[in-house]
Amino acid sequence: MRKMILYTAISLDGYIAGPQGEIDWLYSDDDYGYYDFYETIDTLLMGRTTYDFIAQFSPYPHADRMNYVFTRTLTAAPSDHLRFVAGDPVEFARTLKAEEGKPIWLVGGGQINAILFEAGLVDEIILSIHPTILGRGIHLFTGPVSQTNFKTIQVKTFPSGLVQWHGERQL
Repeated sequence: MRKMILYTAISLDGYIAGPQGEIDWLYSDDDYGYYDFYETIDTLLMGRTTYDFIAQFSPYPHADRMNYVFTRTLTAAPSDHLRFVAGDPVEFARTLKAEEGKPIWLVGGGQINAILFEAGLVDEIILSIHPTILGRGIHLFTGPVSQTNFKTIQVKTFPSGLVQWHGERQL
């Protein structure tokens, strides 16, 4: 069974983006292990709002991987590397995890993070914690999640002040 890894950046107060989806507070002076992580995955899952943000970049930065976007409104995907999923995200993710392949990157956002986390489908979390307090914005989990314990696999610190925590869900 494939692993699902929530890999994201957060502020000290637990936000993944500002109130309007802003990410200008994220450090860009180093890749912070992003490229090494990216080589370990072959599939991305994300919500519609996250996709809309990423799709602004040209060329699309994840065209070399399979991308699934959970949406209630879009139907026709614009390319072979992109599929829109209108059905139940939990059932879709369970089926995807059962297929052969590399780990799956749960890109976000907060709603899909909460849905898949609460269903027990997130196996690992890698958080790049920026030493910034936003005060408001989009939470890591937008929706209820149950208390869940994690085992710390690794913690890295960077000269910029960023701390990257990697944990595995305890069963």
